[in-house]
Amino acid sequence: MLAVAAAAEDAGLDGVFAFDHLFRQRGDAAGAERRPALELLTMTAAAAAATRRVTVGTLVARATLRPPAVHRAAFDTLARVAPGRIVAGLGGGDDESLAEDTAFGVLPGDPPPAGRGDDRLELGAYRLERLEATVAALGDGPYPVWVAGVSPAAVRLAAAQSDGWNRWGGGPASFATAVERVRAEVANAGRDPAAFTYTWGGLAVLGPTPAEAEAKWQRLGGGRPGIVRGTPSEVADQLAAYAAAGADWAILGPVDSSELSNAAVLGEAVALLRNA
Repeated sequence: MLAVAAAAEDAGLDGVFAFDHLFRQRGDAAGAERRPALELLTMTAAAAAATRRVTVGTLVARATLRPPAVHRAAFDTLARVAPGRIVAGLGGGDDESLAEDTAFGVLPGDPPPAGRGDDRLELGAYRLERLEATVAALGDGPYPVWVAGVSPAAVRLAAAQSDGWNRWGGGPASFATAVERVRAEVANAGRDPAAFTYTWGGLAVLGPTPAEAEAKWQRLGGGRPGIVRGTPSEVADQLAAYAAAGADWAILGPVDSSELSNAAVLGEAVALLRNA
């Protein structure tokens, strides 16, 4: 992980971000192969201490895993380790993390079913309450707070009380539509939409040459849609589309996350964008 962070900094990238999981898994919740996951805040602190220039952020810290005061103390500590370089990305969790929540008893009782009429149910009442409390706890910290999510409740919370918003996955067109919705909510909250930060995150399959990129895609991509893929020039074109859709940041998660060469591919793509 530290080698990847150093490679990102050396390649001229703007930041490194870490996810918040208790374990990663393949298969169903009952019989899945569970793989270890590094603890988010410990890992973020290590990356902050090992780098000098890049922004270091969480995408995202799950509000259900720690009390709000613990998140506040942790991010305040990170801000002392790396002043001016921390982003506190927060989320309430979703059904992708339900197996972890169930295994460790994170959620009290069974999570409420998704509902269309009550937007609290779309995120889950408990998840939303913890997210609201954590955003409030971090509100005056010396770092920007981004709130992730596409439910109406998450969008309103981000627009009213945070510095930025993140959407994970989806193509440029759906991102552009979501950005317009967030901009409207920011304006409704009496804030300046131009001063707010709009961010997109998603998976990536990267290669320095067409042959290498295609071989990796066949091996790792699995035909899944919504993944940034290809050579530096192809990736630059795809990132430009997200920028045109309103993204201030695009955070890519390479499927082969420990491969150091991904940083160089992204660095070249960023250079192409900056020189365009």
